[in-house]
Amino acid sequence: MLYHLFFSLCNFGGRGPVSTGTTEAITQFGVYDMAGNVREWCWNESEKGRCIRGGAWNDVHYMYGSITQADPFDRSVKNGIRCVIYPEKGKIPASFFASKTTGKTRNFYKETPVSDSIFNIYKDMFTYDKMDLKAVVEETNERSSHWIHQKITFSAAYDDERIIIHLFLPRNISPPYQTVIYFPGSSSVYIPTSDGIEDYIEFLMKLSHFVKDGRAVVYPVYKGTFERRDGLPGSLHFRRDESHEYKDYIVKVVKDFKRVIDYLETRPDIDAEKMAYFGVSWGGILGSMIPAVEERIKIAIIDAGGLEPFEQNTKPEVDSINYVSRVTIPTLMLHGRFDTNVSYDKAAKPMFDLLGTLEKDKKLIVYETDHIIPRKELIKESLKWLDRYFGPVK
Repeated sequence: MLYHLFFSLCNFGGRGPVSTGTTEAITQFGVYDMAGNVREWCWNESEKGRCIRGGAWNDVHYMYGSITQADPFDRSVKNGIRCVIYPEKGKIPASFFASKTTGKTRNFYKETPVSDSIFNIYKDMFTYDKMDLKAVVEETNERSSHWIHQKITFSAAYDDERIIIHLFLPRNISPPYQTVIYFPGSSSVYIPTSDGIEDYIEFLMKLSHFVKDGRAVVYPVYKGTFERRDGLPGSLHFRRDESHEYKDYIVKVVKDFKRVIDYLETRPDIDAEKMAYFGVSWGGILGSMIPAVEERIKIAIIDAGGLEPFEQNTKPEVDSINYVSRVTIPTLMLHGRFDTNVSYDKAAKPMFDLLGTLEKDKKLIVYETDHIIPRKELIKESLKWLDRYFGPVK
């Protein structure tokens, strides 16, 4: 058919498109063979349009292996095509051309969170005995005209480990600084080092505008990310199963976040009353939990986050349904209507609706995009949110 010239084959078994031959040849290629300057349209229909995959130049790297979707009339500059010939089309399973549908999901509106007394027991998991931070400023980089970059280490709340943070202080602004504490997406789980973080896409695309606007930014190296992977499987943060290993991992990650605030409170150049949580994707999902157990955070900005919608049972101690209604701080959520990584309908909208925040202090903005929202919108809306609750930088 003529359409085969305009749409690439999308194999939902985890393989990419091919330009030659047989089913055997198809299985030799992985999804990363698709990665390039633009993502590529697929033949397959999706719940809200057509499948598209492969990642574009302005996507985070894990999008190269993700199946996403878009309106068939989306003419974004990040979309592309690949011409495909099927010499032995009869040998290709029909399932390769099937529609992409979401698996069985939870209905959060019908679930009941645990009682306050039980929640307080869960919350106590994230507490720890205060100890000496033994903080060390390992490096200071002043090459940028916009910020001073410090790499700092200090003691974690467990196992004699050291936490690493990258602190960016704005130039030409008088302290104390309003501060944005970042919780990243999944890319940080797969990258071996945070060296060169000033040139890393998540810092450039998601964080640099805060510093240029005069606010401090903290990019922590959480347990299991960058050089703190420590042999942990990269998939651990995705598992969301009933294992103690997953529960214990989430507890350590949240303790890392709390320990970062412990350190920031020791610095006279940081305004301890004006610290914001900013979570993207994985960090956006944890944005339904962390602000419920960390009262020192005053506002939250959630980019492509939500409740985890799939029917994977976790231990209730780390199930976001028991936390989201206890998040009461002003919260801004930014989300793509076509997001398949964190569904708008099944993950983002339920999180927004179930937040314990007053209606006047929460806002959800939806864009006609997928997992990556327009950067100019992120800049505009996130700075407006900070100005609204912290006041403009002077």
